[in-house]
Amino acid sequence: MQNKNMNYKLRRDRLVDLVEKEHHAFSGPIILFAPCDDPGRSFEQDSNFYYFSGIVDPATVMILENKEQIFYRPAYTDMRSKWVATAVDITEKYVESVGFDKLSETGDTFSSIHVYPYFDFRTYQHVIALISKAIAREEKIFTVYPSNSYEAIAVKAIIDRLSLVIPHFKENIVDISSLTAQLRRKKDMHELEVMYKAVEITGYAHQAAMHALQPGINESQVQASLEYVFTENKATLAYPSIVAGGVRGTILHYDMNNQVLKDGQLVVIDAGARYQYYSADITRTYPVSGKFTQEQKDLYEIVLHAQELVADQAKPGMWLSNKNEQDASLHHIAANLFKKHGYDKYFIHGIGHFLGLDVHDVGDGALPLQEGDVITIEPGIYIPEKEIGIRIEDNYWIVDQTTPVCLSEAIPKSVKSIEELVQKSFDVDL
Repeated sequence: MQNKNMNYKLRRDRLVDLVEKEHHAFSGPIILFAPCDDPGRSFEQDSNFYYFSGIVDPATVMILENKEQIFYRPAYTDMRSKWVATAVDITEKYVESVGFDKLSETGDTFSSIHVYPYFDFRTYQHVIALISKAIAREEKIFTVYPSNSYEAIAVKAIIDRLSLVIPHFKENIVDISSLTAQLRRKKDMHELEVMYKAVEITGYAHQAAMHALQPGINESQVQASLEYVFTENKATLAYPSIVAGGVRGTILHYDMNNQVLKDGQLVVIDAGARYQYYSADITRTYPVSGKFTQEQKDLYEIVLHAQELVADQAKPGMWLSNKNEQDASLHHIAANLFKKHGYDKYFIHGIGHFLGLDVHDVGDGALPLQEGDVITIEPGIYIPEKEIGIRIEDNYWIVDQTTPVCLSEAIPKSVKSIEELVQKSFDVDL
């Protein structure tokens, strides 16, 4: 069996090949940066950095140049190990185990146990010198520096700071975020196994939430039951948990979770575990009293039918959304079904998104679905005047030309199974 750690080396090799192919007119190093420390919260590695290294350590750098791949770490004193626990000890032997040729240091030795976002430039002195020499040779710096305002923010902050002392740095950057996204989009079997585990943990958490439901309970108590299961299973939150009762279920990203759930209401629970850096994203809608009203049931069945219809057609060659190819657009297939029932104006978001290391993972929505994609399918109806929000969301692995594999198939969603499971938390005649 192949050492899964060497997958990181294969990914970096593919990145080098892709950069050379797409930017053959230029030469220069590929440099990826890890975010700095924020000692007020747990460190989260940048998704691109993790994908190409598997290493969860702040303020580190990888440089791929001239067929050599070097991993750089800050030159801490031994004080850091007395204060900060790390997943692995970054040694020469360890970086070789994930396919790097050499371990080096980002800069001069310093006494602090953290590298903060407004770091002393000496911390990166060796990396600064390397970049400066490359620019002097009229080379480009290939790195992740997207032009939008929401991606790779912590990484862009490092580059912005380094640009203060590296003349002409930014003007010589070639952004390779679209190329890293291209490589990350198709999930390999190891990634799928980890994602399935994240989904499985999320399923356990939703079961705990169902058993906690009853009129009079606070949304926060349901949230606590969810997140206890995440922690118990060595997972974290993929995103802030949503526990939204009544009219709050019509607010797509409601996460205050501080109101009492009342008899007769529906509650939208949108919560996903993050396990070994891979995310699940699951939504279910439950009756607080243990039984849907007839109107709630009718609406729920329409949403469920929309999801089943879309899932059956989610194949390579279809689009998540394409207004010019509506017969092959999953979003428009769902929207047209809602329109048939008179509820199209209450479907106010997209049908789904890519899923992986990030909840809204990399992937070019302008391209059709491909084998190996993992997506969400999440139709919903939101009617504030009736205080009804309903969303059903599952995670799907796109395979050849057959129906996709539902990674979250084991999480109940039929009216009958949901009513039975919620009612187990209190004494109600089935």
